[in-house]
Amino acid sequence: MAAKKAVKPVKAKPATKPAPKKNGRPTSYKPEYAEQAYKLCLLGATDRRMADFFGVSEQTLNAWKSAQPKFLESLTRGKDLADAEIANSLFHRAKGYEHPEDDIKAVSVGGGGGSEIVITKTVKRYPPDTPAAALWLKNRQPALWRDKIDHEHSGPNGGPQQHEHTVTMTAEDAYKAMLGGK
Repeated sequence: MAAKKAVKPVKAKPATKPAPKKNGRPTSYKPEYAEQAYKLCLLGATDRRMADFFGVSEQTLNAWKSAQPKFLESLTRGKDLADAEIANSLFHRAKGYEHPEDDIKAVSVGGGGGSEIVITKTVKRYPPDTPAAALWLKNRQPALWRDKIDHEHSGPNGGPQQHEHTVTMTAEDAYKAMLGGK
């Protein structure tokens, strides 16, 4: 009987990620686009306008959002900040606001035609703006403030309405009646 040989354990090779496939055209994305996109968003640019600015299609811009996390974060941050600033402005316009202001006037001094600049501290007041308040409420509480009113008609016990169409005259009879019975 032959002796069995000891089997050495085989070390498993660590799994390696396959190299990404290099199919298609290389991306035209550049790292500086993230900062440019952020600034464009602060100016209120839409995705279509940004795509035009970068000279690409909206589909390419969307691909950059998926492939470039920093680019997507810049877009989100810029749009959120711009929207917040506009919402804040609309809110102040809707409720009315005031701010300090300097009133600057040239005042005549003596009879020689000279003048002196006089600065008076004042407060400028803006009353509440009804259209701004309506817009704010329509967007914040649309169920209560929207212009569209839904009308629902129902029949007995909340069911659908029944419509009966009774024809008492045929088309031929109606035609004859219009012609004076001929």
